[in-house]
Amino acid sequence: MREIPISEIQTLVGQEIGVSDWLEITQDRVNRFADATGDHQWIHVDVERATKELGAPIAHGYLVLSLIPFLAKNIVSYTGVSRGINYGSNKVRFTNMVPFGSRLRMRAKMLSCEPRSGGFQVTNEFTIEIDGQERPACVAEVVSLVFPG
Repeated sequence: MREIPISEIQTLVGQEIGVSDWLEITQDRVNRFADATGDHQWIHVDVERATKELGAPIAHGYLVLSLIPFLAKNIVSYTGVSRGINYGSNKVRFTNMVPFGSRLRMRAKMLSCEPRSGGFQVTNEFTIEIDGQERPACVAEVVSLVFPG
């Protein structure tokens, strides 16, 4: 993991910040996400039917998206930060299915970093890759507010 002082955050614009460790998507994680969101569609939770019809159950797209903060924490840490706030997403695309047992990792690139309200508005492109697949699972442009302190 890289540690970057908040005073140097703007120097990362246009650069790949780093790549996370791999994370295996288990059926248990998928089931817990289904319980948390109420999305029990068979393609996610009916192992027998999904295996028969799709080859394996697949993870929810929003489960994959929700992994961004978890995967980001082992890519970079900004020192001298009092708080970071999720400001939203400009664009999210689910470009490939994630079958049970897949391993995912995330690649982060800083697209912009502008001063705002005593801190910075940072836009990152996060690409969530699937081990052994050419097409990523998800590409998301995420906006955050980061404040020194």
